[in-house]
Amino acid sequence: MSSFTLADLERIIAERAATADTKSYTASLYAKGIGKASQKLGEEAIETVIAAVSRDRQGVISESADLLYHLVVVLGISGIKLGEVLEELERRTAQTGLEEKAARGHD
Repeated sequence: MSSFTLADLERIIAERAATADTKSYTASLYAKGIGKASQKLGEEAIETVIAAVSRDRQGVISESADLLYHLVVVLGISGIKLGEVLEELERRTAQTGLEEKAARGHD
């Protein structure tokens, strides 16, 4: 089991986003803005779904890593800390999924 955490990923992304390194993919995504970063997030989500439906285990692992990376980039560009998302998940898991879904009032 890896000791690498999403908090580690968030820290690394923030560090790389703050650089002017023209070879940094992360810095280039930040420079292109939320539109491009969101587009990449969507592409990775689709690729993850395709791998899952295809029962491509290694593909799901690889695409999920890309998906998580791009999600943390979008959160960072949006000024949202990963901890805020985790707090929301914690709040939601304090009740059953069906109760939580009903409380939101939509599917």
